[in-house]
Amino acid sequence: MARGWESKSVEEQQQAAEERKAAAGRVVRTEAEIERQKKREALELTKVRVQRDLAAAVNERYKAQLRAALAHLERQLGELGVTE
Repeated sequence: MARGWESKSVEEQQQAAEERKAAAGRVVRTEAEIERQKKREALELTKVRVQRDLAAAVNERYKAQLRAALAHLERQLGELGVTE
């Protein structure tokens, strides 16, 4: 059974109201904030990769390199103000 014009209109009004609420809730970020967010995400992804590599590593020299890399990434994240 097809819906009538009235129900479509009501549905469109409700959807428009939800979109307005969502738009009002959005925070406008500066380019610097966006760049900082991208850098943080990249560092976090790299940290996950290094942790995974460290868990799988068997060579002690490689593990030492990975631990140093992990410490460096954690310092960089700390400088960005990211704490876990």
